[in-house]
Amino acid sequence: MEFDYVVIGAGSAGCAAAARLSENARFTVALLEAGGKDTNPWIHIPVGYFKTMGNPKTDWMYRTEPDPGLNGREIPWPRGKVLGGSSSINGLLYVRGQAEDFDGWRQMGNEGWSWDDVLPYFKKAESWQGEYAKDRGTDGPLTVSPTRAGRDLVDHWIESAVNAGYKRNSDYNSGDQEGVGYFQLTQRGGLRCSSAKAYLKPARGRRNLEIITGAHTEKVTIVEGRVTGVIANIRGKSKTIRARKEVILCAGAIGSPQILMLSGVGDQTRLKLLGIDSVKHLPGVGKNLQDHLQARPVFKTTLSTINVEIDSAVKQAMIGLRFLTTQSGPMAMAASLGTGFLKTDKRLATPDIQFHIQPFSADKPADGPHKFSGFTASVLQMRPESAGHLELKSNNWRDYPAIHPNYLATETDQRTIVSGIEIARKIARTNPLATHITEEHAPGEGVAMGDCEAILNWARQASVTIYHPTGTCKMGKDHQAVVDPRLRVYGIAGLRVADASIMPNITSGNTNAPCIMIGEKVASMILEDAAA
Repeated sequence: MEFDYVVIGAGSAGCAAAARLSENARFTVALLEAGGKDTNPWIHIPVGYFKTMGNPKTDWMYRTEPDPGLNGREIPWPRGKVLGGSSSINGLLYVRGQAEDFDGWRQMGNEGWSWDDVLPYFKKAESWQGEYAKDRGTDGPLTVSPTRAGRDLVDHWIESAVNAGYKRNSDYNSGDQEGVGYFQLTQRGGLRCSSAKAYLKPARGRRNLEIITGAHTEKVTIVEGRVTGVIANIRGKSKTIRARKEVILCAGAIGSPQILMLSGVGDQTRLKLLGIDSVKHLPGVGKNLQDHLQARPVFKTTLSTINVEIDSAVKQAMIGLRFLTTQSGPMAMAASLGTGFLKTDKRLATPDIQFHIQPFSADKPADGPHKFSGFTASVLQMRPESAGHLELKSNNWRDYPAIHPNYLATETDQRTIVSGIEIARKIARTNPLATHITEEHAPGEGVAMGDCEAILNWARQASVTIYHPTGTCKMGKDHQAVVDPRLRVYGIAGLRVADASIMPNITSGNTNAPCIMIGEKVASMILEDAAA
């Protein structure tokens, strides 16, 4: 098999890149996906992430190594293994980030990545269903909708946050995030709008696009400093797929550096120890791993929450019937409804924490909801200083890499998560929400307000990922950079990386929207270069 362009990974960025490249009928495009087709009905039901995360048919099922910042705990790191990638199993939450995130990338030497530079690609992707705004796209393939149905609980949380001194924000995707409100969602008619649904479904009929599922990339082939193609294991057989022009790695913050290292691109000393011939010494491959760590305060409430709305078979049946007939109700609900982008210190230029307000609570999602009516006020630090790394365990493409997140490794990160938890408690103790809270379930009254050491210890023991790994094939110009501002791998002709791994610094908030933007932008750059 031979194509002009081979895209590895049909996730948030890969679907966008492959679809846009194949719009030009002059070029042939192959899109390789290790997972299967997105035919599982739970993928398309918004609450289906409960069924798709932790399912080896749709989730890579990664786990971290024991992390000192989490008191030595290992935690699951779900990543999508299906058409659409993590956009097929995520919580539907659409967050571009702050204008300052991208302006910061530009200030690091990455020309073409300022807010003004990337905004056209966000707009190009979007079909925004809310009120008109000049910075929102209206005719893109990705449906982005306001939350369709509010809840009293979330309304009270928003009002209490305002009463506690924070402002409302009707559109946090304007570049100015600060404030509280409802989430915007990748949702169309009550169903999930994944990157696969948005980009691949309309493109399937193109003769110049071949989508190959069940294709697990073993390595890219490099001859005399130029990529020639990909070796992929397709249904148990290794096959070579040749690329006449370029290979674009969109395998995510874990998959892309893993494939590079297996192909001989990485730290040459480490590769040699594993018996891998070094093709290009790029010590930054797998480094700069950044993720968002969420602490999950839980409160008991007199208000109705999902916990009590699904506590019997009859109630569950009624909810299912409602969804089947109207695509509404709890089954059409995103992972979180309310959000807030707030400052832990008024002297900060921009917000540094994000809230996810969820009208349900559980010790672990797999265990089911609590028996009481409860809600979760998840809080995370948006721009952690702590960075980890991942490394190969062997030269076998089947072996997962060792993931070292290195959470809460700096005083700033520790102070910020403690402050975020205290703000969650402050809002919960402010009316009107306070009148509807009967008890703080977690951290609980045993962890006193103001006891920073106890709060931090609870955070270390209870916090988990919110599924935003980034940064492991960093874009930039320093010695740790892996790709240049046009996402070309240094020293290897015809090879680009385009996914969350190229972020020099993690964006402020959920990462699906920036990844789709990256896919849009890389396709534009490739077509520009091809026309030059």
